[in-house]
Amino acid sequence: MSNIFTKRILGTVVMTTLVVSLTTGHVAHADYEAGITAAQNGDFATALREFTEAAEAGLDLAQFNLAILYYTGQGVEQSYEEAYRWTLAAAEQGHLNAQANLASLHYYGTGTTQNYKEALRWNTTAAEYQHAGAQLSLAKMYQLGEGTEVDLLQAHFWASAALHNEHPEAGVLLRQISALMDPEQLSQARRMFAEWVLAL
Repeated sequence: MSNIFTKRILGTVVMTTLVVSLTTGHVAHADYEAGITAAQNGDFATALREFTEAAEAGLDLAQFNLAILYYTGQGVEQSYEEAYRWTLAAAEQGHLNAQANLASLHYYGTGTTQNYKEALRWNTTAAEYQHAGAQLSLAKMYQLGEGTEVDLLQAHFWASAALHNEHPEAGVLLRQISALMDPEQLSQARRMFAEWVLAL
């Protein structure tokens, strides 16, 4: 499973949140926007303060970014436990990247106890909303039987979904999984995926 924090998030504290519309209270918005500006200017101490205020007010975008600051140790002493705490808060509010990151934290036991079943659950949640990284991770977990029984049909399905969403590693994984399957399984897996695409 890929470490989503380091591959997708590390060093890009605010890049995935700038285009998201803000929907919480005005004070939380102002704090969050000030945190974005500070982070863009490399002032992570100010970003930490502003994100903390907005995160405590319940803004999921701020919770997500605050988790990244704690994970990377930018503007604050690195704390995987705090990274986990704030990632969980954002994930529970439906923040898609936070859900994928939470799966990674559970998978590796970073800031929390390693738990493949929780990693599988959060990857599934994010994968169902088209997060390509979570789809790829979920395919690997089904392929290897991590947090679940080995299920090559599910592994093939989620690798196909990741490829559909243009994950750069999905093609290689899909070929590996396909090589483990007999023709009947392959046919069934392809039908499952085709039905899913038609339903999108």
